[in-house]
Amino acid sequence: MRIRRILAAVIATAALAGLGLTGAVTATAQGAPSYVTPSQCKQGGGTPALNEEGNYCKGGSHNGEQID
Repeated sequence: MRIRRILAAVIATAALAGLGLTGAVTATAQGAPSYVTPSQCKQGGGTPALNEEGNYCKGGSHNGEQID
């Protein structure tokens, strides 16, 4: 019985730790600035707007991401 309780506690702790890490990774990914190359912008269906303020990708799957 004691082993079952310990095993259940270990599994529950691992599950909760996994949920916490997933949330932290998601928050970091959303807060980090995203950079793409001009070729990645074009491959995603966008147009690199290099001469405009901020150098952003216009349109496509990388719309609004900054070009590096």
